Amino acid sequence: MEEKQRLWSYKEGILQCFLMVYAWKAAYAQIHYSIPEEMQKGSFVGNIAKDLGTEGKQLSDHGLRIIPAIGKVQYFSLNSNNGHLQTSERIDREAICGQAEKCILNFQVIVESKRKLYGVEVEITDINDNAPQFPPGEQELKINEMSIQGSLFPLPEAQDQDLGMNSVQSYQLTGSSHFSLDVKMSENGARHVELVLEKNLDREEQSMYELVLTATDGGDPVRTGTAQIKVVVLDANDNAPVFSQPLYAVSIEENIPKETTVCRVRAVDLDEGINGELKYFFKKATKKDSQMFLLNSTTGTITVMGDIDFEVSSFYELEVHAEDYGGLFDRAKVEITVTDLNDNAPELAVSFHTNSINENSPTGTVVAILNVEDQDSGINGEVTCLISQNLPFQLKKSIGNFYSLVTVDALDREQMEAYNITITAKDHGTPSLSTTVIIPLQILDTNDNPPLFPQSSYIFYLMENNQRGASVFSLKADDPDSEENSRIKYSIIKGQMGDFALSSFLSINSETGIIYAVSSFDYEEFREINFLVRAQDGGSPSLSSNISVTLFILDQNDNAPEILYPSPPTDGSTGIELAPRSSEPGYLVTKVVAVDADSGQNGWLSYQLLKATEPGLFSIGLHTGEIRTARFFLDKDALKQSLVVLVKDNGQSPLSASVTVTVVLADSIPESLSDISSISTPSDPQSDLTFYLVVAVAFVSCLFFTSLLVLLALRLRRWRNSQFCDSGSMNFSGVPVSQFVGIDGVRAFLHSYCQEVSLTTDSRKSQFNISKANYSNTLKNQLTSDHIKADDDSNLSSGDLIIVQVR
Repeated sequence: MEEKQRLWSYKEGILQCFLMVYAWKAAYAQIHYSIPEEMQKGSFVGNIAKDLGTEGKQLSDHGLRIIPAIGKVQYFSLNSNNGHLQTSERIDREAICGQAEKCILNFQVIVESKRKLYGVEVEITDINDNAPQFPPGEQELKINEMSIQGSLFPLPEAQDQDLGMNSVQSYQLTGSSHFSLDVKMSENGARHVELVLEKNLDREEQSMYELVLTATDGGDPVRTGTAQIKVVVLDANDNAPVFSQPLYAVSIEENIPKETTVCRVRAVDLDEGINGELKYFFKKATKKDSQMFLLNSTTGTITVMGDIDFEVSSFYELEVHAEDYGGLFDRAKVEITVTDLNDNAPELAVSFHTNSINENSPTGTVVAILNVEDQDSGINGEVTCLISQNLPFQLKKSIGNFYSLVTVDALDREQMEAYNITITAKDHGTPSLSTTVIIPLQILDTNDNPPLFPQSSYIFYLMENNQRGASVFSLKADDPDSEENSRIKYSIIKGQMGDFALSSFLSINSETGIIYAVSSFDYEEFREINFLVRAQDGGSPSLSSNISVTLFILDQNDNAPEILYPSPPTDGSTGIELAPRSSEPGYLVTKVVAVDADSGQNGWLSYQLLKATEPGLFSIGLHTGEIRTARFFLDKDALKQSLVVLVKDNGQSPLSASVTVTVVLADSIPESLSDISSISTPSDPQSDLTFYLVVAVAFVSCLFFTSLLVLLALRLRRWRNSQFCDSGSMNFSGVPVSQFVGIDGVRAFLHSYCQEVSLTTDSRKSQFNISKANYSNTLKNQLTSDHIKADDDSNLSSGDLIIVQVR
């Protein structure tokens, strides 16, 4: 059996020496490794980069790192070159886990690129690095010579911090045949050794025995520990001490003050005298336990000497012996349970934190990873993490005591640029303790807002005749995004002005949105311009919006009135208007017609008589331009009346034009011809061609007039011979005098068609019928062979011009 155990120990040692480690991924992204204790610093633990799928890539690209534990030693580190997990400190299993059956070190690693947390556990296996140890010094054991064979006496037990086969497996006693060993196995696997009296003792024969107790473990190599046992044989002692109870169970709170009494053990010895005096002492107490409690050897009172901390140790087991001076003893067990107090506030550590995230980050994006620890136990160690209300974030439980701070709603930088997220860790103890940490988070902008104009459309006005390059108006769009995403450029994208491109008239500053006039506008040419302006940001991809703009050109008084009638003669002659002397006041002589290319009040025209030959003889309509007689004509009034008419618009700086109207007052055609002959034709000294044309026309007119006189003389002679011809009719359609070309032309026209001209004054025997038009007189005359009958409705007056045509 012993050979099999040694073989097994040997195999296990080989496995440990070759650092056979293994790893596997457990549930919930848990990675497991196993290594022996006492490895050198920098020893290989596992290829964690490979196990996480990040092998072959730079760890810095993924942000793979170990999250340090709160208030604990960091025993492992990552090799940034190869992604290996290695030891960073010497690991002593017994110092870390004590007598725990399994010793597991837990920590977390984070892959920042994935913002994912992985749990890693490393099991520390035991090696035989500790030899069994007895209490220091020689151990003295007193035995009464009256003790019978088979009596059992407790021996000091060896302590081995190793576990399993590496702990104490056997005891051996040497030095005397009077004694042997009895080794018993307890329920927890510990071995208790007692000295067995094999032979009766006789103090007179031998009063002391020197024994050697050896403890051996089962490790490889085997380690041993020895203790020197001194057995003193005492005289007869009838009664042994007896404790009042075999087990003392006590409960105390942690942080109890020093020198506080925990309990008192009491034993009774029925002997009298010195054999009845007892002393108390700890047996099998570890060094740590002996530093925490003090046993009064006389009274049996146990008091606190050290700092009782539940988180360090929650249970103490002590063995107390009561021994009389005769060497007889009794033993009792003291179990001290430490109750937890809520004396530790939760510890909240930020294991991972990103300073900023994009506003378009999807829901569930990890902002931070937090580790919460509370050294208390039970309800005092239960921790709840809270986050400020009305925030688009929440805490999600991750692995172990880790929480992930994630987004739960869409983020909008334009509404909130930054957050200070307050996280509170609160335990359930009484009174409750809490810890608060603030996580700042900046929201980064994405181009999610197009530029917007304040209005849906714009209307602007510009006065015509503007300067080239002048600023017409400006547009301003707002983009709530930041930096490049809010940098706006403006452009004119659509617009047409007849057959001309809009760019020939307008340009826009792409940075400021100011629109300039490339050329000068003319209201009479363009009155309204419609186009679109685009505002485009600098994001990627860029966003834009368009706005409709209407530009109205305002009229400026830049056009003088243009007189259409009377129109300037093309041959240099002067147009004539005829007015009968018999005209009544209000008689319409002629009408001046003018237009103005401007509009509005700039195009409102008014007419004025600037100069007249006879002031007060004529009047002109202020807005109609009609020239009418203001009174009856008098004999003293000149035959030729020159009227200078001023046509003026109503602009701020009024413009005007003038025209000279000549009105001839006549009672008969010959008289009018005579009067008209006196009107000189203005000559143009600068034009020889006009002069020769006038001479040619005069020559032809004279020749034609001579022929007409000859023909008229012949016809007059025949008429006198026949006295009167048959009744005939004469119809002459009046032609506006302004249509005649020159004075000579008028004379030729009249001599060609006029046979006889007569004038009667207030005669009711005249045989003429007269009809009147606006600008000239049209006469209809009927002639009979017997007599001339006057038309009573004619109402001829002095000054009427009578034209008679004889067939």
